[in-house]
Amino acid sequence: MTPSWDQLGKIDPKALWEARLQAHHAVQWVARAAGANIMPMPSDTQFNFGWDRDQGALVSHELRGRSDTLRVGLVMATMTLVVLRDASVIDQFVLDGKRHADAGLWLDRILSTAGLALASGAALSYAIPAHPVGDGAAYVSGPQRGEFRVLANWFACADDMIGAIHATLPQGTASPVRCWPHRFDIATLWTLGDGDAETAPSVGIGLSPGDGCYAQPYFYVTLWPRPAPEKLPPLPPPGDWHTDEFIGAVLTGEAIVAMPDRATRTRQFLDAAVSVARRLVAPR
Repeated sequence: MTPSWDQLGKIDPKALWEARLQAHHAVQWVARAAGANIMPMPSDTQFNFGWDRDQGALVSHELRGRSDTLRVGLVMATMTLVVLRDASVIDQFVLDGKRHADAGLWLDRILSTAGLALASGAALSYAIPAHPVGDGAAYVSGPQRGEFRVLANWFACADDMIGAIHATLPQGTASPVRCWPHRFDIATLWTLGDGDAETAPSVGIGLSPGDGCYAQPYFYVTLWPRPAPEKLPPLPPPGDWHTDEFIGAVLTGEAIVAMPDRATRTRQFLDAAVSVARRLVAPR
């Protein structure tokens, strides 16, 4: 899936909330498959996903079974769970009209054949926003094909943008660009000092597809340790500081689609916000 900044405004960013919630629930099967088959890693990174540009999918780390090595993913534009061997799709499950439990049965069968542990046996230590599919309702993606395609495009653009920024950071100081199943954001964490990821000064650079703070996709640059709100300097418009629940520079989807040269302006904002954040958390 080729990122298209021109297509981001095809649907109002605030109209993507339903697609985002269904996709967030669906991708938990990818997280469960990983959790069942990958040894625990620091910061629970075994659960996270990479964006596979060729497939247009959020895809797990490799799952090594007795008889096969597979990856599991969600093609967001079509709401299709896929199982890959190397770069090839060997099976798929279209979620439209199906129930969450149906997807689990399909995935368990494939994992079992490959000598892997069942995804349904994996426990998740976090909660995600409620949606009827989590209580047994069927997925309904057909009537919102456009919304799912645009949502997928937000992830594709974010992976491309954050990946370009990641490439400019000192080698070995920033985590790979990955999507996290609990918050459903795609991000990198740039560590600026001594200590682990939980305690060292750091700057997070990412995109959330929407959450309890913003009912639309938004790019963010977060800071740790958190500075006092009164010490935050001005940011280039139309971005601004968010100080409720987290402190970070935010550029909302509706602000992005209202701008000409969306990719260029977004990159300029993120570069400026990262520079400000670095000075605030790790002054020289």
